[in-house]
Amino acid sequence: MAAELKLPIAAVTMATAALAALALGSHPHHGTLRAQPGHTARFDYKTRYFEQKVDHFGFAEDSTFKQRYLIGDRYWNQDGGPILFYTGNEGDITWFCNNTGFMWDVSKELGAMLVFAEHRYYGESMPFGKKSFSNPKYLNYFTSEQALADFAVLIRSLKQTIPGAQNSPVIAIGGSYGGMLAAWFRMKYPNIVVGALAASAPIWQFEDLTPCGVFYTIVTNDFLKSGKGCVESIRNSWDAINNLSSRAEDLTFLSRTFNLCSPLQASDVASFKSWLSETWVSLAMVDYPYKANFLQPLPAWPIEVVCTFLQDPSLSAEALLKNIFQAVNIYYNYTGNAECLNISQTATSNLDDQGWYYQTCTEMVMPSCTDGVNDMFESVPWDFQVFSDNCKKDWGLRPRPDWITTVYGGKNISSHSNIVFSNGGLDPWAGGGVTKSISDTLIAISIPEGAHHLDLRSSNAKDPSSVRKARALEVKYIKKWIEEAKIEPVIR
Repeated sequence: MAAELKLPIAAVTMATAALAALALGSHPHHGTLRAQPGHTARFDYKTRYFEQKVDHFGFAEDSTFKQRYLIGDRYWNQDGGPILFYTGNEGDITWFCNNTGFMWDVSKELGAMLVFAEHRYYGESMPFGKKSFSNPKYLNYFTSEQALADFAVLIRSLKQTIPGAQNSPVIAIGGSYGGMLAAWFRMKYPNIVVGALAASAPIWQFEDLTPCGVFYTIVTNDFLKSGKGCVESIRNSWDAINNLSSRAEDLTFLSRTFNLCSPLQASDVASFKSWLSETWVSLAMVDYPYKANFLQPLPAWPIEVVCTFLQDPSLSAEALLKNIFQAVNIYYNYTGNAECLNISQTATSNLDDQGWYYQTCTEMVMPSCTDGVNDMFESVPWDFQVFSDNCKKDWGLRPRPDWITTVYGGKNISSHSNIVFSNGGLDPWAGGGVTKSISDTLIAISIPEGAHHLDLRSSNAKDPSSVRKARALEVKYIKKWIEEAKIEPVIR
């Protein structure tokens, strides 16, 4: 796993950390199956490597690196059958491959080849090998634009070298950050992909396109709907912690109550609260209707389970925090195998937090804030200067908050076509997503009972009807794009 995510200040970076939970977008997590060729018929893929240019936009840097990608062609119609191309997120591509069951579910029906491409600077796809994160000069090619160019060049090569693929229409698919990339891929390279499914893709979580507090308001609403007293208990817990952290015996109480692996020091209290906050955020993203192992092994509707411990917000500080522990213990220790809890082990520990933090400190600047009124968190306003100063301290550079809207258009995207944006009503990232259709070909699909990119997960008997309908619509549009591509020659 990559180095642990640095959190300059709690609320300013909690949401950006959460996208890394992303995800799908997102990161490999505890107990994740890593399928290999022949491991199961369903996730039967081959691992390949492509010699990719380090810099697609300049000519002085002419070095290359090996980009990893996975191919599943069990059901592919070799006579021009479509290619479903997963735009890799901020982590090891095998984890995304094994957590995007939708693509595997529909591959037979569509006669599709599946390709999962790893994002540069993640997993094994390191442009400068072990030196990639050692110096800012090696990180200069770590951008979404370079990653999209990787995808475009890779697809052109596949179509030129795989017999039968020359006329295969390509559909980009991704969730969370990968969903953002899928949408931007269609926008920037309509000659390469004929359409895109962008699930839980917060492409409008930039500058002032979305109020900075929406993310945490949605998290709070998820808990509000899941149990009486739950939100009030969490909101009251911050003062309880603040009141029980000034003396050595108070810190000992907190350490023992939360069964922490390392005793809390006074300097750890901010990190402790940030750890709790990220736990509530992660629970909102994976509030799935069945047992799942996406971020952690969890029961069905985990927030409802968590809220059973938080029904009485009027308890004393000590009693309330004991209940808070029971709640977070569901997230970190549902299996009962953890001997203690480690606050340095974040809720998104299996994503590449180091790489994502770098991205948020360059072009992926997503403002977030809390006010303690419309949400259940401590009040922390968005302070770009503080955020920028921390980036400067940690990376030696400053972020460009307006670059993403400049290069990808912000909300001015009506000239584009053939993109489906899906968002779950329980997903905090829906606040920065496209939730209303823009045109006949820029379609928004709502999944009221859906958490983070539930529609990209494998079909499950306990899936709500809204996600089943969403998947049916998504397949309908994908088929439409494929048919249109047959009529109009695919541009190569």
